[in-house]
Amino acid sequence: MGEEEKTTLERIHEAAAAEFMEKGFQAASLRNIVKNAGVTTGAFYGYYGSKEELFRTLVGDVYEYFMNGYRESLSAFEALPIEEQPEHMGHAGHDCMIRMLEYSYAHRDACHLLLECSRGTRYEYMVDEMIELEVDSTRKYCEVLKKLGNEVPVIDKRLEHILVTGMMNAYFEIMIHDVPKEEALHYVKELNDFYTAGWERIMGQERKIP
Repeated sequence: MGEEEKTTLERIHEAAAAEFMEKGFQAASLRNIVKNAGVTTGAFYGYYGSKEELFRTLVGDVYEYFMNGYRESLSAFEALPIEEQPEHMGHAGHDCMIRMLEYSYAHRDACHLLLECSRGTRYEYMVDEMIELEVDSTRKYCEVLKKLGNEVPVIDKRLEHILVTGMMNAYFEIMIHDVPKEEALHYVKELNDFYTAGWERIMGQERKIP
């Protein structure tokens, strides 16, 4: 790829990011993107086949990082011997969210596009996908507690989904609002302590948090 071609792609990406950030994916105008990038429509289609493909280029890596990282975190927790899982409950999620937060500060614009401007694309459902993963993991953990001989109250499925939704949205609100990094790291710890204690209470496993 020559220097001129790189410059053309950079102009397209910059113009697209600005258009998507201002209007969101659905309302964004490909005509405006092409005009503001200073390229012809024909030149644009030499790089991308659609507005959707262009948006995927801007946010796809962030989406994959978040989703893969979250899946790996849950899988690592579930792979622990069941006797060790209660002591690690909360730590795995906290560490994963810290990694995601650090990543978001290094890729701030792409994160904002993904979290705030993706309506009308497959990416608008990312948080919902994470919620479903977390709900499934929570149910598996309840079964682990039972295997360990603990009494676990029946958790209403609707309430469970509401609690997980609130938890996930709380974490991503930190990224959306551009909280200063040190404060954001503190918020993640506070949220993790809050939700860990809450889940332990609901699961009948309440304990003191150091």
